[in-house]
Amino acid sequence: MTQTGLYEQLINKLVASKINCLDRNTYYIKETPIDKSEASKVLSQYLIEVIQFALNLISGENKIEKQIELSNNIIRLLRDDLNEQEFDEDLIETEAKILSAIINKIDSGISDFEKHLKEITPYTRLSQSELFTGNNAGISLESEIKKEILSSDRICFLVSFIKWTGIRIFERELIEFTERGGQLKIITTSYMGATDLKAVEFLSGLKNTEIKVSYNTDNERLHAKAYLFLRNTGFDTGYIGSSNISRSALTSGLEWNLKVTTNEVRHIIDKFKKTFETYWQDKEFESFDKQHHSEKLRIALKREKGIDRSNPITFFDIKPFHFQEEILEKLESERKIHGRYRNLIVAATGTGKTVISAFDFKNFRKENPSAKLLFVAHRKEILQQAHITFQGILRDNNFGELWVDGLEPERYYFVFASVQTHNNRLDIL
Repeated sequence: MTQTGLYEQLINKLVASKINCLDRNTYYIKETPIDKSEASKVLSQYLIEVIQFALNLISGENKIEKQIELSNNIIRLLRDDLNEQEFDEDLIETEAKILSAIINKIDSGISDFEKHLKEITPYTRLSQSELFTGNNAGISLESEIKKEILSSDRICFLVSFIKWTGIRIFERELIEFTERGGQLKIITTSYMGATDLKAVEFLSGLKNTEIKVSYNTDNERLHAKAYLFLRNTGFDTGYIGSSNISRSALTSGLEWNLKVTTNEVRHIIDKFKKTFETYWQDKEFESFDKQHHSEKLRIALKREKGIDRSNPITFFDIKPFHFQEEILEKLESERKIHGRYRNLIVAATGTGKTVISAFDFKNFRKENPSAKLLFVAHRKEILQQAHITFQGILRDNNFGELWVDGLEPERYYFVFASVQTHNNRLDIL
C-alpha cells in the first residue's frame, strides 16, 4: 500500500501499478506533467539512482572492470541512439583512474608533489557534499577550510563579523593564497560591533584582496555565514551555515555548516555566485581600505557596541516581590536610622539582587537628586543585563553608560564598569 502524503516521484512502472491499485473514490491523487525545462534534470537524477543500483549488483573478482564496461555500454547506447560521435570522448579508460591534479612544475616551486597534494586536497574531496557539526566531531571545519584556501583560485567570504582570532587560524594560508595570485573578496558588516578592526585591516593589506563593509545595520542586517572556493578546473565548493570567522565558531563551537559542491548541486553554487555578486554591486556595501576607511569603521564598531538592541521600547510598572521589599526596607532603615551607608546584601542566585539594587537606587535618588552610581561586575554580559534592568525600573532608556571592552563613558554619572576597567582606571571617578 502506498503511503499517503506529498511526493516528488517520477512515475515508473512499479509506481504506476501501485497507483492503479488505489481507489480514486477514496484517495486524492495528483499527477503533474514534467516541465519541459526541467525534464533533463528530473530524468538524469532518476537515471543516477537506477544506474547506481545496477552497478552495485555487479560483484566478483573483476568488479571494477565489469562496472566500467557496463558504463561504457550505456555511453555507446547514447552515441548510437543520438548519432553523436562526441560521446566517444566520454568513454571511460579501462585502467579505472581518477585525475586528481595537474600542476605546472616550473611555476609551482614544488619539490615533493605527493606531500603538496596532501596539504591542499580537502579530506571530504571536491566532488562530495558534507555536513560539519562542530566540536571536533569527525573532520574539523578549520582543517578543511585551510585546504580549500590552498587549492583555490578565487575565494568569496560572506560573514556578518570577522574576529582576529578567526583570521589567525588561516593567516598563513591566506597569505600564501594571495601571494601566488589568488583573488580574495570579503563582505562583512559593523553589526553589534563584533568585528575586530585589526582583522579587517590585516585582510585589506593582503595582495589581490578586496573588502566591502555594510554600516547600515539598522535596516540591512547581514546574518549570512558562507564561504565560496572557486577553481579554474570547475570543481567549486561552498560552505554555508552558522560559523562566522572566529576561533570558537571554526573550531570547538557547536556550529553546523553544510559543504556543497558543483559536482553534486551546481545550482546551489551558481546561486551563491550570483547572490554574492549582487551584494558586491549593491551600494549598501562600501569598499574598505586601511588608509582611508579605518577610522570610519572604528567609529562604527564602537557605536554598535554601545547600542543595546534588547533595550525595552516601552516600560511597564515593575514592583519588587515581598521578600525584596523587606530587603529594601532594611537598607533604608540602615541609612536613615543607623546612619550606615555601606551595606552588603547576600542572597541566592536568581533572587534578584540586581533588581533590588535598582529599586534601592531609585528610592535613594528621590531624596538625593545628584546621586551617582557605579555598578561593577566581572563580565560584559552581566553589565549589559544590569544596564537594561536599571533602565526598565527607572523608566529611562538613556540611563547609564557602559565602561567595558573599549567602551568609554562620556559623563561618568551612572557607570556600569567591568572589574578590570575599574581597577585600571579608578583615578577617573
